[in-house]
Parts: sequence; structure tokens; C-alpha cells
Amino acid sequence: MEDQIGVLGLVLNALVLFNTRYMDAAVNQLRADGFDVLDEDVARLSPFVRHHINMLGRYSFQLPDLPGGLRPLRDPGATDGE
Repeated sequence: MEDQIGVLGLVLNALVLFNTRYMDAAVNQLRADGFDVLDEDVARLSPFVRHHINMLGRYSFQLPDLPGGLRPLRDPGATDGE
């Protein structure tokens, strides 16, 4: 039981780290594109979003070669189907 709790903590930490890196990249990209992103708004962001994580099912841990270490951010002008 203690091992399961430890693993859940590890997964939660990895999830928060993943989300924090991408949120930081998104905020930096918005600022670079000329959007006025207030520090007060950034302070209210939460890295504990988990809707994009598949909690059930099979996982593949073969990582592709990613240039720069991060996937490209989504184009805000694109629709969900693109």
C-alpha cells in the first residue's frame, strides 16, 4: 500500500512538472507575440490540470526525438480538428 502511495506521488509530481513547463512555454510565447500577459493572471494558473492525461489504458514510453525538448504549442487560431 505504501508503494502505491509513493508511486501516485511520483506520477503527480511528473504531471505538475510537465504542465508547468508547457504553461511557461505558452506564457513566454504569448508575451513574445505581443500579448499583454499580466503577472497577476499567471499567478492564478494551476499546473494540476489532468484532462490530457490518459489515466486508464496502455502507455508507450518510446519517446520520439523532439527538437528543443518540447512539442510545438497549439496555434490559437486553429480549430480543434486541426
